[in-house]
Amino acid sequence: MDLQQIKYFLTLAHELHFWNTAEKINISQSALTRQIQALETELGVQLFDRNKRNVRLTPAGKFLQEKWEVELNKLEFIHQFARQIHSGENGAIRIAHPDSISASLMPELLSYISSALPQLQIELVQVRDEDRQDSLRNYKIDLAITRDINSAEDIRSKKIYTDSLSVVVPEGHSFQSIEDILKERLNTQKFILPVKDEGSSYSDIIQQFFRFYDMIPDVHFSSQYGLAIIALVRKGLGIAILPDSYKYHEIPGVRFIGVPFKTALYLNWRIDDHNPIISNVLKLLLDKFAEQDDEYINNIPA
Repeated sequence: MDLQQIKYFLTLAHELHFWNTAEKINISQSALTRQIQALETELGVQLFDRNKRNVRLTPAGKFLQEKWEVELNKLEFIHQFARQIHSGENGAIRIAHPDSISASLMPELLSYISSALPQLQIELVQVRDEDRQDSLRNYKIDLAITRDINSAEDIRSKKIYTDSLSVVVPEGHSFQSIEDILKERLNTQKFILPVKDEGSSYSDIIQQFFRFYDMIPDVHFSSQYGLAIIALVRKGLGIAILPDSYKYHEIPGVRFIGVPFKTALYLNWRIDDHNPIISNVLKLLLDKFAEQDDEYINNIPA
């Protein structure tokens, strides 16, 4: 018994006419008869009562018609789902991103992806900066958005966005605008900064701020989590230097003062990954950000 025989049976069960059924499924009447007889022999069940004038379903045939129609619909759904997975329309993908863009860039990206691939499931994860490359290599995540420039040869990157740094202060702080940010005033402040990571391009941009003002910050607290830093700023425990994308979180009690230091965001993915789901998402995002610097940020040819 095969799937084609069941389809022949269901068509005949609907038509109840051998000639019409054979014409509809584009085989000869004798071939249809042989297929139905073979099915009945294999099942040990008579499916049709037939004579020269009439064809009708037996009780067993009626039972199988009802059950097989349901199962065939289920099977077709499964096959369609498999085709969607193969073509990259369905399935799941895991994306790691910094918490700074949770309320700014990420909602825009997710809306864009979901509009094009509505069946795709997307899981957002937080991964420590130093673990992102290994998480990509070990297939724990599929894409990573980072502020650090990638230098690994087995990972490819593309700049997708640029935002600025801000000095983050409590709402009642004396710093009101960039004109208030002077070396002598900065030297009196306590700072809450991201954990310094040697070799990190993002850490270096923050240090550029202090080199510009020719000062060494008085760091009282450090954290890997920007939202935790903002909570400490709001509590009056110091001021911070963070990407201005955090302001889209609309956290009360703090003020963002923009400064002219840029920090880029990079999309990172495995260079040897041929998963059609990831390929589809990558194409969408790379097309969307095509107006950005179109050179890949490592030495792998595009």
